[in-house]
Amino acid sequence: MASTRKIFSALTRRGPHRVLRGDLAFAGLPGVVYTPEEGFNLPAVVFGHDWLTSADRYHKTLEHLSSWGIVAVAPDTERGLAPSAANFAYDLGTTLDIVAGVRLGPGQISVHPSKLAVAGHGFGASAAVLTAAARASGSKFAPKAVAAVFPTVSSPAAEQVAAALKIPGLVLTAPGDPQTLRSNAVELSRAWDGAVLRTVSKAKAGGLPEGRRMARVAGLPGADSSTQKLVRALLTGYLLSVLSGDKTYRDFADPEAELPKTELPDPDEDPAAIEDKVVALLKP
Repeated sequence: MASTRKIFSALTRRGPHRVLRGDLAFAGLPGVVYTPEEGFNLPAVVFGHDWLTSADRYHKTLEHLSSWGIVAVAPDTERGLAPSAANFAYDLGTTLDIVAGVRLGPGQISVHPSKLAVAGHGFGASAAVLTAAARASGSKFAPKAVAAVFPTVSSPAAEQVAAALKIPGLVLTAPGDPQTLRSNAVELSRAWDGAVLRTVSKAKAGGLPEGRRMARVAGLPGADSSTQKLVRALLTGYLLSVLSGDKTYRDFADPEAELPKTELPDPDEDPAAIEDKVVALLKP
């Protein structure tokens, strides 16, 4: 555990690579692209934003991933009051095609088609699962893994399609979040045989986006630097393990390994019933 703690601590800080930022619009889709300054056959992750949140609100998280050698791309679509999870999942899939099929940067950067992942936060996390399910049968650029950060309920339900997934997944939740009406983290991980569920200690489910100054006015949670720091480390370690096969980070993908600042769920604990979630919502 001492070695894992040291690695985790290192992953909370920027990695060794200089990062370049680009515009996904060059390929016909609004969004942002972050890459290491150079490198061929790199791993890549396509990241989906939460409800009412722009891709730019994950600037430092995407930059952090790239500083560790991972191409990170985030489409900036479906940002209205009533976004479509199915449409966003399609856009995430289109972004996978772009990042794997187009030479990035000044010609010194490429992504290996077998080192792809899709991830997301909240609404984007469930959309990421829908993307993986849609790409499971015969798609040229299919993700090798999925990371769902504080996922929320969607239509169609991500947990229904997750039951058919044959790839590994990381599902992160926050203390108390599974008792809320929005969260489907426990249900998702129970339906998905390849998923690892971890509770991020003292994290806030809505705290990952950066600089949401008007969030509290709209009744949404604001940014939380501790949540951002922990999620970035967990996400980076997981992706480096499953995409690059780097044994240094294997504990981050091990369902039985203990990681700093996280807790594994009780396998015998039942998901919160809808009645209990309603009661929790009504409590002062």
